[in-house]
Order: sequence, then C-alpha cells, then structure tokens
Amino acid sequence: MHIQVNTDSHVLGQERLVAHARSVVEGALERFHDRITRVEVHLTDGNSEKSGTNDKRCVLEARLEGRKPTAVTHEAATIEDALEGAAKRLAKVLEHTIGRLETEGGRRTDPAPSGPKGTESA
Repeated sequence: MHIQVNTDSHVLGQERLVAHARSVVEGALERFHDRITRVEVHLTDGNSEKSGTNDKRCVLEARLEGRKPTAVTHEAATIEDALEGAAKRLAKVLEHTIGRLETEGGRRTDPAPSGPKGTESA
C-alpha cells in the first residue's frame, strides 16, 4: 500500500506531519493492506493563519484493486483530529465495501442445477 501525503501551503510541520499521517493511515487500514494499492492524503487549513472551529480538513482517497477510488472527508479543529477522523471513517467505508464484495462473491448468480422431476436428493 503506497501512501501519498499532500498538504496546502498553510499546513505547518511538513516532515513530522507526513510521518504521522502515514502512521495513522497504516494503523487504521492495516487489515486491508493487501487489497489497497494506494492511499492519497490531502490536508488543508481552510482559514490559513486565522483561528477557527473545524477549519482543518483531511480528505483520504483509497484505491482498492480493480475498483474505483473511495474518498472520505473529515473536518476538525486540528489537522491531527481531522486525519484521525478521516482514517476511522475510511476504515468503516472500506469494511462495508469489502464485506459487500465478499458477500456478492459468495452468492450464486447462475440458476441452481435441477435434477430430473420426481427425484429427491439425499
């Protein structure tokens, strides 16, 4: 699983933040690592240098093998909270998506075979 971290020019602490973002994403998505090819992390500060409530945003986009990208967004008062909230949200979405795919894969889509009329199976 490749993790690409992108920030806007108003987000400070680039190197530390990139390492933290990778750690949070890896931890949240660890159980799906063999199904995910890439995760893109986008961290932004909506109010730049002004303070504000829930003005930090994290968008996570995961690419499952053979599927269209799945994206989630979370806004919070700090970049770290936005990142952790988005990671939890993405894990739930992927759990649901992968569970649905596995359930669909286990269902029979062709008609059940029928035996000659009047016979019973043991």
